[in-house]
Amino acid sequence: MARSLIPAPFMLAALALALPLAACGGGSKDRPKADLAASRVTTIGVNSYLWRAALDTLSFMPMAQADSNGGVLVTDWYVNPATPNERMKVTVTIIDQDLRADAVRVAASRQMLTGGQWIEAPVQAATVQKLEEIILTKARDLRRTAVSG
Repeated sequence: MARSLIPAPFMLAALALALPLAACGGGSKDRPKADLAASRVTTIGVNSYLWRAALDTLSFMPMAQADSNGGVLVTDWYVNPATPNERMKVTVTIIDQDLRADAVRVAASRQMLTGGQWIEAPVQAATVQKLEEIILTKARDLRRTAVSG
């Protein structure tokens, strides 16, 4: 289970302020039911389905940075054992709290080992697009599972 980033005194103060407000709402039948699988999930700063999908998609690569509030994942260089003269580094940025196709951005760097030195090499646009599609599909599947579960 993830630890809260909010210090306990602030949590208690927020709870103390929220309790009197909860009593003002009238009968419970007037309140709308919470949609636990809403497409907008903001408890970590960005859409949690996109965040989990991005983490899951890149789980085979070593992670250099993971900032759930800012929505940024940065991997370290990854060398596929099948192609030891090539390495990749990926940055995923989640730019919205909604589960939308344009809410996830992927950037990748690629290097080739030439003469004992790593030299920058182009990344095919299809590679970046495919990673974005995989993350988005996984995020939608996570949401679908939460709705039906």
